[in-house]
Amino acid sequence: MKKIALFASCLLLCSTIANAADRQLLGVFGDWTAYKMKENGASLCYMASTPQKSEGKYKKRGEIFLIVAHRPKEKAFNVLSLTAGYNYKKGSSAEIQIDKQPAIKLFTHEDTAWATDSKIDSQLYSLMKAGDKAVITGKSSLGNTTIDTFSLKGFTRAANAIDKACGKK
Repeated sequence: MKKIALFASCLLLCSTIANAADRQLLGVFGDWTAYKMKENGASLCYMASTPQKSEGKYKKRGEIFLIVAHRPKEKAFNVLSLTAGYNYKKGSSAEIQIDKQPAIKLFTHEDTAWATDSKIDSQLYSLMKAGDKAVITGKSSLGNTTIDTFSLKGFTRAANAIDKACGKK
């Protein structure tokens, strides 16, 4: 049940971020941008980046974002999600690799991938703070493999900004 609630929360986050007019820019930190906003009266802080490089056989692809969010009211911190710009193949998973660390599986639904639980979110958050790049591999609904490479330049400063803005200790 907890996973379903987290999943629904993540879906709402993605749609909220896409339509947010009331967000406050906390800063641009290297390749990451940090924001704070209110959602149903509660604070939501998040940071986002776009890939430095995208590889794969596709003719058309939507916007690609890697996002880390804090929802203090829900006690949800470090929630990582990737909007892939296409729908994932049903039943497939994606993988994220930070530098030369072993790849970690992400679960997928429609156009988004997430860590499977908060422990993995926190592990990825720590690895990304110390890392240089994140590489995410996924498979589209048409069966095409994509590889997106994100710079982690500025990740720690953006993370510190959302930590402070949303009261994460």
